[in-house]
Amino acid sequence: MRRRKILPLLGLMAIPWASKAASAWPDQAVRLVVPFTPGTGPDIIARFVAERLSAKIISQPVVVENIAGASGNIGSQQVARAKPDGHTLMSSVNTLVMNASLYKNLFYDPVADFAPLGLSAWGSLVLVAHPSQRPGTLAELIAAAKAAPRTLTYGSPGVGTPHHLSMALVETAAGIELVHVPYKGTAGAVQDLLGGQIGYMFLPVHVSAQQIRAGKLKAIAAGSPQRLPQLPDVPTLAEGGLTGVDVDMWYGFFAPKGTPPELVDRLNKEIAAILSSPEAKAAFEAQGLIPATSTPATLGEIVARDKGRWADVIAKRGIKPE
Repeated sequence: MRRRKILPLLGLMAIPWASKAASAWPDQAVRLVVPFTPGTGPDIIARFVAERLSAKIISQPVVVENIAGASGNIGSQQVARAKPDGHTLMSSVNTLVMNASLYKNLFYDPVADFAPLGLSAWGSLVLVAHPSQRPGTLAELIAAAKAAPRTLTYGSPGVGTPHHLSMALVETAAGIELVHVPYKGTAGAVQDLLGGQIGYMFLPVHVSAQQIRAGKLKAIAAGSPQRLPQLPDVPTLAEGGLTGVDVDMWYGFFAPKGTPPELVDRLNKEIAAILSSPEAKAAFEAQGLIPATSTPATLGEIVARDKGRWADVIAKRGIKPE
């Protein structure tokens, strides 16, 4: 499956009670939960969709509610326990499935407790290095790490973040061992990377591209299955020798499990229409995101696949949240 392929929307079989619920929806304000702080990717996507869904498509307001904390677990749990009537939705990101293996006492299951509505965007990460680092390609980095294990360093915004797990996946796939330096947020990590205190890091493309063009960082590999339009000369992880490995971040919309199929189908179509607009493309690309749509089933498959993939990496690397 090519990740940016726009997939056809599938109709869903309706049952009588679901049909009744769908025809009455919405009869009150729709609550769109973002389990992260304002300004994050899921929040940007949620606010873009909420404004247009409320103003042009349904007769009720769509209220974005940020319920941050515990790496998204607090807000996600609230949505999982909400009434499945289409009045509580969630805009989330792939940390939803990563958390399932990072936290032992999680009170929701990312596969069993949500009804996927569809993808909303993809976000790409780039493996970058301080210019002082001698390895300039992924192959050279792997060779250097094998020759001298646990000497090269990399940073992240914290243990269990996509930046951290992306490098952990590279370490696992390549059979190498680097030293992880976790920070409390992205700003401190980027500052030390630019200063040469740490050697490597995965960064979002819209953050890294400017620094790469200015010569302040060195691009090692794009984490996407394809080369990135912002950095067309940077090879992918697969081109660097790690076939079948990509670390793109997916974003998507969810509802509580048990939401009537007709509502899932309608929400999928309404949201997809918003995301397919040229306005969405321009607004998202400014934030380093590529709008995407999919069927609910496709997002469900991605969630299930990634839950297993990241569980394997987390177990093999012995990663535990701080």
